[in-house]
Amino acid sequence: MRQTTSPNLLKHRLWLIVPAALMVGIFFLYPLGFSLYSAITLDDGGFTLSHLNKAFDLYSKDILFTIIIVLVSVAILAVLSITIAALITLSPFRSLTKTLGFLYRLPLFIPFIVTAQMMRTFLAKNGLMNNAFVASGLLTPMDTVSFLGWSGIIITFVWKQLAFSTLLISGAMAALDESQIRAARNLGASRLSILFQIILPQITSTLGVAMVLSIVTMMSVLSVPLMIGTGSPTMMTADMAFRINSYGDYHVANALGLVSYCICAGLAWFYLRQNLKEKGAN
Repeated sequence: MRQTTSPNLLKHRLWLIVPAALMVGIFFLYPLGFSLYSAITLDDGGFTLSHLNKAFDLYSKDILFTIIIVLVSVAILAVLSITIAALITLSPFRSLTKTLGFLYRLPLFIPFIVTAQMMRTFLAKNGLMNNAFVASGLLTPMDTVSFLGWSGIIITFVWKQLAFSTLLISGAMAALDESQIRAARNLGASRLSILFQIILPQITSTLGVAMVLSIVTMMSVLSVPLMIGTGSPTMMTADMAFRINSYGDYHVANALGLVSYCICAGLAWFYLRQNLKEKGAN
């Protein structure tokens, strides 16, 4: 029988979502709309592309630097996340996998600003890493090298996002039908064959979602490029902060934000499309 929803019940349901809708509208949609509006308008409200032109003229190298840093970080992150998740899923050594599972989760609970400060003291020329090498006799003080700069930013991004992406990927691997893996083992398949031919093709969507969310997170972080970067070029978030703090130039800062929105728009479409697919399947 077809069920009908009474108007009163529908009204009550609508009232239930009003608080959440207000929160989204006030704290997300309004700032987003105002930022986009400010990026393409003058103070008198007239339309202009001068802010975008100025942003590209001044910070085109930084935009390219940001894209390269994020893509390299995501590539390394994908390899490490898949490797750790595969070890946890396929390794016969349960004690090892429990230890590994505990260790990879540690960065999950550390804020980015704490991570940046920690990596700054660890990767500097006189930091903890180089001091340990000098104390062990592997290096002399003159041989030490600072990893602050682009390499330090990549290391920090990968280390911080590794727990999040590995958690998603290992969860997707654990949710697979174990009979497929057992059957492949009975037929003599190696662990690498099982990983690349059975497991990865089935978790491609989860891997994509993990990488998309990691990219958006890296694009939005300010503390890491400010504390670990060593000058120019730098990431767009540092440029936005500089335009606002030094010049009070919200228009160019919002224009850089618009560039970030455009870069992330396709990724957001993939993420939302995947979520809708999963909900439709359920």
